[in-house]
Amino acid sequence: MARVDVIMPQMGESIAEGTLSRWLKKAGDEIRRDEPMFEISTDKVDAEIPSPVAGVIAEILVKEGETVAVQTVVARIETEKGAAVAAPPAEPAPVVAASSPAQPAKAAAAPAAPPAVAPPSSPQPPAPMTGVGGNGASFEERVQTRSSPLVRKIAAEHGVDLAALRGRGSGIAGRVTKKDILGYIESGPPAAAAAAPSMHAPSGAVSHGPMPTPWPGDVVEPMTKMRALISEHMGVSRRTSAHVTSFMEIDLTRISKIRAKKKAEFKEATGQNLTYLPFIIAGVIDGLKKFPVLNSSVAGNTIIYRKQYNIAIAVALDWGLIVPVIKQADNLSLAGLTRALNDLAARARAKRLSPEEVQDGTFTITNPGVFGSLMGTPIINQPQVAILGVGAIEKRPKVIAGPDGDDVLAIRTCAYFSLSFDHRIIDGAVADQFLAHVKSVLENFSEAGV
Repeated sequence: MARVDVIMPQMGESIAEGTLSRWLKKAGDEIRRDEPMFEISTDKVDAEIPSPVAGVIAEILVKEGETVAVQTVVARIETEKGAAVAAPPAEPAPVVAASSPAQPAKAAAAPAAPPAVAPPSSPQPPAPMTGVGGNGASFEERVQTRSSPLVRKIAAEHGVDLAALRGRGSGIAGRVTKKDILGYIESGPPAAAAAAPSMHAPSGAVSHGPMPTPWPGDVVEPMTKMRALISEHMGVSRRTSAHVTSFMEIDLTRISKIRAKKKAEFKEATGQNLTYLPFIIAGVIDGLKKFPVLNSSVAGNTIIYRKQYNIAIAVALDWGLIVPVIKQADNLSLAGLTRALNDLAARARAKRLSPEEVQDGTFTITNPGVFGSLMGTPIINQPQVAILGVGAIEKRPKVIAGPDGDDVLAIRTCAYFSLSFDHRIIDGAVADQFLAHVKSVLENFSEAGV
């Protein structure tokens, strides 16, 4: 009879911790090898983790909603039946504000999010880091080795010296985690440095409003790990990029006719349904090649022009939002783009994506039009510099030139496209030229390209 440790896996090179969002089994349950055992949430992806062996779950050591470092033992499995079973930890329940007994609480509580790492209320300026540790390395050298590539990347993008977080790392052995660096960025520089007037923000500006409190009858639940991360990412993006949004109406009648003509043939050849999105991706890639600044990233006072065209597609889930990436999308045909889209979307909804499949996007497309939205102002997916929103595709009456040159009223298939871009490096003229180019490609799409 043997016990096997089940550990928190490392879901990517830059990921140092994960949140155990939900147990799919409980102590005492039998489990097969490779059967899903629990779900985890990281700063990149949600995933189901399979059991490494077959047996009986003897112990559950980490509660739902708890964040632990990779390689932490989260459970133990007896490889033979009949082993003693430890009691599972109590499951978190939603907190309900004082109310009358008739007020129902939600039946299923959302997994508890890990406690936020609060930035220090009155941070002190870091002392000079000239000393050398017992291993012969300076603090600057050691803090670099104690932080993940992702943390160092965020610090570089925001011009933060990781030495400023000395003694504030909440990870193992003082490791600076992603939450630590984001909390430091959000809290701003130490008070002494922040006292000087700035041209970028009025003195005395308040970044947060008053904290709301629950009223009688309200239900209070912690955010899920995914929702907390979305909240972080959106807030950081708004503070990082100078957001501007342009809109353009695009006539998709030609593509609509191509789809109708090629639909059955495409389905028979590929087994996939031909939708509008692969056409839009193809048009976007053509535009990115002509206007490369939209396929770039900002690193301090430099611009990194990406030579890969990795198109990220926002996928709405019942429990949040995830953005898988089609790598090297410029090398794919319409059929290849369709297969990649359908595969990534299906596996995103089944929590089967790997961390690598949601990393390294260079431009994002979001499609709120599938829910009936006409247009929107999407937030840029950092560290990208632009995101395209596609509104509802519908038939509209339009005035067009007839065969004899006279204006006539016609029914056309149209949609509003919105481009949110980072005005730090993209001028409005360039953004509109990009949109106009995408419009031209889509309105004159060649049937031979299908």
